[in-house]
This record gives sequence, structure tokens and C-alpha cells, in this order.
Amino acid sequence: MRLKDKVAIVTGAASGIGKEIALTYAREGAKVAVADLDKGAADAAAGEIRAAGGQALGIAMDVTSEQAVNDGVAAVVAAFGGVDVLVSNAGIQIVHPLEEFSYGSGRGGSIIYMGSVHSKEASVLKAPYVTAKHGLIGLAKGVAKEGAKYGVRANVICPGFVRTPLVEKQIPQQAKTLGISEQDVVKKVMLKDTVDGEFTTVADVAEVALLFASFPSNALTGQSLVVSHGWFMQ
Repeated sequence: MRLKDKVAIVTGAASGIGKEIALTYAREGAKVAVADLDKGAADAAAGEIRAAGGQALGIAMDVTSEQAVNDGVAAVVAAFGGVDVLVSNAGIQIVHPLEEFSYGSGRGGSIIYMGSVHSKEASVLKAPYVTAKHGLIGLAKGVAKEGAKYGVRANVICPGFVRTPLVEKQIPQQAKTLGISEQDVVKKVMLKDTVDGEFTTVADVAEVALLFASFPSNALTGQSLVVSHGWFMQ
């Protein structure tokens, strides 16, 4: 198992991409903290992991609150003895990664930011989102350089469109704004630049998250990997 005895915090992990990453990490032997605004949903996802034979803890975490993040990390350290992997999947987070890892187990670690193809590319109607996702790449590069002497890596996953509730909500909104059908939003807006007209899946994204978390050295740090069926090729 590629993450045996590693401790991972996954934010926004009660559903969608975050939950799939949490489930994947648990199958690979990690002790997983399922962090989410919805404590009940976090506990339920952690319960699924435990029912399947894994180790997991539900954590209430509002990632817009530095105190809530610090309290959540402290709870994970108390329960599991340290933190090896942080997947920053939920929203915008105030992160002080080096400080948070400094009182852990001293094993170094991997920070994974959830970017988007919009970390590389722009789309109409999404200027604030594009700005935030572009910024994650700069943050990861800075953390990668600053964290290297502590054995801390930082990378960004850049998915294409994944059929999460957030994306499902966008389809009728864009149809109304653009004056086109929902089918055309999917085919002619969301998936028009893919090689096969397919959505990226939560499993696709989780596999990249597993790669970043389990990579054995600092050779893979400060990088961003697009997983998008060919939308935006580098």
C-alpha cells in the first residue's frame, strides 16, 4: 500500500472529489481526517472508511477561519500523531503549512492544492474563480521552495470539469446567461476542448492526488498537473 501509516487531512472531503480522495487514501493504508464544514457528513464519510476496514476521523473545519484550521489540525495530530499529507480541496484556505507541520512528527509531508484547468486557462463568466485558481500555482511554488528544507512538497492538481454538485449547478446557470440549451453548455462550452467529449471523474482526480501524496522524494514539488481529457495541453 502506497500510503501505509501516513496521516492525511483532506478538506471538503464529505462529498465529491474530496471524498473520493479520502476513500482512495484509506484504501492505500492512510489514516484519513475527513474535514468538512458539515460535521455530520464528515462523520458519515469517515464511518464509511472505517466500515471498509480503514482508519478515519471526521473533523468540523471552516477553511476560511484560521483558528478553525489550526484547531482541526491539532485534533488530527492528537488523534493520529502527526500529519504527512494535506489536500487543500475546499475553497480558499488560510494556510501556514510550515508552522503546522513543525509540531507534527517531523516526517516531512506533501501539500496538495486543488486547482483547476482554470489555474492555467480562462473562461468567460469566471474571472474571480480564474484569479483564485491561478494564484494557487504561485502559492504552491512558494511553499515548495520554502518547505524544501523541512522535507515538505507542494503541488497542484488541475482538473477539468467534474460532475460534482458545483458543476451541475453551473449548467443551468450558464444556459440561462448564454441563451443556449443545457446540452449545448455541456458539449459546446464545458467539454468542447477535450479530446473525447468526456467529463473528468472524481476517480481520475483521486489517482493524481495519490501520485502526489505517495511520491518518494522532493523531485516532484512545485508542479501542477492537468487532468482534463486533453483540455489545455502543456
